[in-house]
Amino acid sequence: MILFGSSLSPFVRKTLAFISEKGLQVEIKPTGLGSTDPQFREASPFGKIPGFRDGDFAISDSTAIITYLEAKYPEPALLPLEPKSRARTIWYEEFADTILTAAAGKLFFNRVVAPRFLGREGDLEAADKAEKEELPPLFDYIEGVIPASGHFVDDRLTLADIALTSPFVNLMHVGVEVDANSHPKTAAFLQTMLARPSFAQLVSQEKAFFGG
Repeated sequence: MILFGSSLSPFVRKTLAFISEKGLQVEIKPTGLGSTDPQFREASPFGKIPGFRDGDFAISDSTAIITYLEAKYPEPALLPLEPKSRARTIWYEEFADTILTAAAGKLFFNRVVAPRFLGREGDLEAADKAEKEELPPLFDYIEGVIPASGHFVDDRLTLADIALTSPFVNLMHVGVEVDANSHPKTAAFLQTMLARPSFAQLVSQEKAFFGG
């Protein structure tokens, strides 16, 4: 199996952590957005990461890749079969992918991607506004729905936990941490998840890349 992309992307990181929790092995081919590499474009026609190949099967989009892997390798089950639990898992993944990542992305793109990779100044005003106005209610929502077990669905590790953790790594890279005083359950959840080997190795590599 081959995964095209970079773990600096929350979608790639989510997919890699999912693969790790499944106990699977994957070859990572470093690939940036818009790459014209033919193998990558066969998997991802529009140049979005991650792209994925398993033998003669190629596809892109983290959710599509994860859905394929869950069906092909059902154990350990990270996407519940029970209807309500599955729906909640998909909701949390969708929230993480489209709402939390959208807000966090404004910080990461404008403070890191634009100046470091594109050679231009980011929109720091947009980043500051997202940090002050968009993130706090999202943190409040997460704090309010975390069960006592520390897992979002069925009191065990699922895709929901993996998906929700990934965007917070990008926030860490721009110096935004969850305040344990105002959001103790969220801070404890992240501490536990980021200590798992599936995330710890990725985060360590990313910090090294940034010189941390």
